[in-house]
Amino acid sequence: MIITAGMRTDIPAFYSEWFFNRIREGSVLVRNPYRPEAVTRYELNPEVVDALVFCTKNPTPMLPHLQELQAYRQFWYITLTPYGKDIEPNVPDKKLIVEQFKELSVAVNFHNATLAGIANSLLPKSSSVTAPESFNENTASEIIRKLDAVHWRYDPILITEKYSVEQHIKSFAVMAELLAGYTHTCVISFVDVYNNVKKNFPELSPVTPEEEIALTKAFVEIGRKYDIAIKTCLENSQLAECGADISGCGTADTLAKALGLSAQGLTLEPPKKKFARPACSNCIISGDIGAYSNCPHLCRYCYANHDKGQVFRNHKLHDPVSQFIVGNSKPDDIIHPAKQESWIKPIAKKPSHQPDLFEI
Repeated sequence: MIITAGMRTDIPAFYSEWFFNRIREGSVLVRNPYRPEAVTRYELNPEVVDALVFCTKNPTPMLPHLQELQAYRQFWYITLTPYGKDIEPNVPDKKLIVEQFKELSVAVNFHNATLAGIANSLLPKSSSVTAPESFNENTASEIIRKLDAVHWRYDPILITEKYSVEQHIKSFAVMAELLAGYTHTCVISFVDVYNNVKKNFPELSPVTPEEEIALTKAFVEIGRKYDIAIKTCLENSQLAECGADISGCGTADTLAKALGLSAQGLTLEPPKKKFARPACSNCIISGDIGAYSNCPHLCRYCYANHDKGQVFRNHKLHDPVSQFIVGNSKPDDIIHPAKQESWIKPIAKKPSHQPDLFEI
């Protein structure tokens, strides 16, 4: 199964101490966001946790401690956008995030390849590598290209007078050049004006279909220059005509490649489940251990924060030694264990076709 740290709130940026405490103790408790008394216990056992998936705007706090995750395969999304403090008030300087992105990409791709026992097999025959610090540019590039375990998210895309279509295209080109060789996938999506977004960003308007097409076409063209494929997340299927990959941003194939499973003849087969949004049906990322209204980035476009006051209250309740990311146990809590099992399976072999005599 997958454990996700960062969709509901940015755990790497703000709650890394708590996260590593959970890893050391081997379990975490997660409240149902709609029925808070219903609590799920996840065991953080590498035998059943096939991967840790992180989504963050700032991986910096976790980088010095990655050795504590040596038993786990990892997949990362790093969000890097052109927005300033007017939109993302507490996101660090983007130049720092670019450098951290590069460092993380080398470390995670090498780690996954090593854990899978395929690091040297992915390199040219004349090369070998035993640690990420011994990478040269060519060996790092080869392993990153073949696994691609750190994806860039340029989302959500919103349009204002300051952040126009033309400005987005310019910014994307600059960022793509900086990240070239350290990622081969960029996930894009266009802002959804949910109720929480309307509350925190009342002047925001949806991106028009014409703007979506213009941006997607431009990003695909720029991406080709830097060997970065453009994937969409919950967007119009017509964007495939612009050259974007609309198959989903967190598919079994995507993770199997990133985790080094595909190179071993393995894949991920999660149990079938119903999705609230059919467009998410290919995504296997689940098991989010975060909580809503708990992200101090306070990005104005964020659907996961209700308002600043609630974020501040929840953040104040955070206890790094608690099993919960917000607060502690309550008398009426009903705790049940999650159903956990490994999803890793051999890739099913297709039956060979026996030609009919009349086909010979």
